[in-house]
Amino acid sequence: MSTTSDTVNFTFSDTVAGRVTGFDREARVVRVVTPGGTEFRISLDGDPSAELLHNLGEPYQDASGHIDDMLQEGTFVLAYGVFYPSEERLRFEAKRLIFVGRQGDDFRFEEAGWWVRQIKEIAAFYRKAQFGDGPVDFGQYRTEIRLGGEKTASHVQETDTISRLVYGMASAFLLTGEDEYLEVAERGTEYLREHMRFVDSDEDVVYWYHGLSIDGDIEKKLFTSEFSDDYDALPAYEQIYALAGPVQTYRITGDPRIKNDADATLRLFDRFYLDPEHGGYFSHIDPILLSPHHESLGPNQARKNWNSVGDHAPAYLINLYLATGEKRYADMLEYTFDTIVERFPDPKNSPFVQERFHQDWSHDTTHGWQQNRAVVGHNLKIAWNLMRMHSLRPKAEYLETAASIGETMPDVGGDRQRGGWYDVVERIRRDGEEHFRFAWHDRKAWWQQEQAILAYLILHGITGREDFRDEARDAQSFYNAFFLDHDEGAVYFNTLASGLPYLLGVERLKGSHSMSMYHSAELCYLAAVYNNLLAGGNAMDFWFKPDPSVLDGRVLRVSPDLLPAGSVRIESVDVEGEPHTDFDADALTVTLPETSGRVKVRVRLAPAGRTEVSG
Repeated sequence: MSTTSDTVNFTFSDTVAGRVTGFDREARVVRVVTPGGTEFRISLDGDPSAELLHNLGEPYQDASGHIDDMLQEGTFVLAYGVFYPSEERLRFEAKRLIFVGRQGDDFRFEEAGWWVRQIKEIAAFYRKAQFGDGPVDFGQYRTEIRLGGEKTASHVQETDTISRLVYGMASAFLLTGEDEYLEVAERGTEYLREHMRFVDSDEDVVYWYHGLSIDGDIEKKLFTSEFSDDYDALPAYEQIYALAGPVQTYRITGDPRIKNDADATLRLFDRFYLDPEHGGYFSHIDPILLSPHHESLGPNQARKNWNSVGDHAPAYLINLYLATGEKRYADMLEYTFDTIVERFPDPKNSPFVQERFHQDWSHDTTHGWQQNRAVVGHNLKIAWNLMRMHSLRPKAEYLETAASIGETMPDVGGDRQRGGWYDVVERIRRDGEEHFRFAWHDRKAWWQQEQAILAYLILHGITGREDFRDEARDAQSFYNAFFLDHDEGAVYFNTLASGLPYLLGVERLKGSHSMSMYHSAELCYLAAVYNNLLAGGNAMDFWFKPDPSVLDGRVLRVSPDLLPAGSVRIESVDVEGEPHTDFDADALTVTLPETSGRVKVRVRLAPAGRTEVSG
């Protein structure tokens, strides 16, 4: 019998995720409605296994004997199985069921300690991968880490990946108070300052090398970027991410040397990357004249992009403001976000923002791999960070742009059948196309899931909208079901659309130019903050270890993120394990005692009620 090529006449395996709307026990069929609104009839005739979602470090929890009890209406379930074609319809038989909670409205990742436990496991993985069970020696650090944590033959140490590891370890200390993580963060910061930092006294700026190549005892500094997109230039994003780890550490220690480095790097941005004529920051400068206009930059000559304008805020600038409260950092944040809402949305042409520009802000749609394509995660990142900024200096355009992106993205960048979020897609549909085309594949990267989770958590936490809550839950379900590597530790780089890990090429690695302990830790830290303090009504502990004498007025700032004014307050403080009462609960500041050295501080923050805003 012949068939046409557009007829599905073969079996294939796939994932269906959604909420249970009915269960026929006799027929062994469960009905599930996906986030996209499609109802699937899932047969259990294939005798599927079932499990309860489990965190890193937790054992597998078999639920195969409880399927009938757990298929309650409203329960979110992820079903992996096989589609069988038939004359009437595709029949889907489940082979594996993942329940994200024990009953209808239960989501395990909303447990108060879920993300704290996850960051501990991730930190333990990277601590052992880089330094084994011995002392923390960053001379042994390597950028490339295999799936199980082994180092490859590459002897390159990239500045940004060290900084990202430092960020992760500092975040792990903030949530757990475990000193071994702070030790890694501080030693890594010292290593960056000693080996990767160039102090230009003539220009009164600091810039950061791309990295080091290590050959035995010989250390070769790599001044310009080795990455193909940015080769032989100083890309802004590498300077930006060099600050991520040290500044997160600065929040804990108040070390003034870190702040001096950050300020000197900011002078670099203002003097050489800022465009005084048209506004915004250039994406690259040449390494000799520090000019964004030099012809040696090729396709990066006089260009601006998302990273050079938008990444200041999440990578270091918000955290620098949280640690100091200084107006000049808030001013720079406002400047970058005003630029984003003015220049990036492009609703006349595409639901996705425009990410690359010429100097005059005309669109650059021919650059390298990006062409006229959208990175889904960048759109979500804009929504997330606009909501943070809206809590610092509220503006209607911040809220409206964030809410608009939050409303638009699910149908154009999300997977409405399986859950999860895609990678890079064409920004414009051609005639006859119902779906935006994938640039290369339909895989899903860990960091883009992070952007979705944080965007929808904060959108829900501030606006109270249930549609944003559901998106946040769906995204957390997919991430926690499929990205956690329960065999080797930490999280996978990519999964297939179905959620199965994709383990080829650089995407099989746990450490690379693109991956270190940054996005996974940032997700744990802020998902814990948003789930507990904004949405869940749970108190949280945060840990610091400063020398009071280096803090202005011995005042420690403990705000966990840019949150709506008055939404969080200090409940209690311990200094060196003893109760301490000299704090301003509403200002989120602690006045520390005069001491002869550093003190360990535990601060318990609790929700103080919230005023929801419309959006």
